[in-house]
Amino acid sequence: MIRAFLDANALFPPTIRGVLLELARADLFAPLWSEHVHVEWMRSLAESRPYIKAAAINRLRALMDAYVGDVTVTGYEHLIDTLILPDPDDRHVLAAAIHGRAGKYVLDLAR
Repeated sequence: MIRAFLDANALFPPTIRGVLLELARADLFAPLWSEHVHVEWMRSLAESRPYIKAAAINRLRALMDAYVGDVTVTGYEHLIDTLILPDPDDRHVLAAAIHGRAGKYVLDLAR
């Protein structure tokens, strides 16, 4: 099964997030994400839609985690400083994808 690390920009848009979660629930791929990615998409959602309360955003995150199981990658932080990318802010994504054995399937839908 394809293991895909989902970056924050894949989890931020509700339609894309919903489709990805449904595909994962149907066992068409195995999603992965990190705490850092959760923080990023949740912060973006709070900033772009200030009328959504923090409690609702936290509940959405909990529902996502419950819906597809525990897919949070941890223990990748030691890899971050070893990676060289054009955008150093993306190193945590690549590090988590490598550690989570996502292979070449890193979803970054904004690019």
